[in-house]
Amino acid sequence: MNKEMFSNIMKNIKLFIQGATDFDRKSKALLIKESHNEMDEFLLLCFGDLLGIPIPTSYYTLELLPLIAEDLKGWHNRMSGRLSVWQEKWADYGFDA
Repeated sequence: MNKEMFSNIMKNIKLFIQGATDFDRKSKALLIKESHNEMDEFLLLCFGDLLGIPIPTSYYTLELLPLIAEDLKGWHNRMSGRLSVWQEKWADYGFDA
């Protein structure tokens, strides 16, 4: 094994360990943001009729209401405060919508 290959392997191991233990920097904030986005999208699919979006399955999703009732008020405030959900999604990937 030559010196260049060994240094490349050590560099990759160092990057892996750094990424696996990076709990306080950008990765934690990104994970929190993504989890909030996933929950918002799930609630939009289930209870979009609260925002005026006609959803035919809302009758069946009422069974979930007792489980996520405490999250609905914050979700409603977040969703009604957005100008466009799609603009935010495109902005995450570097596109201007």
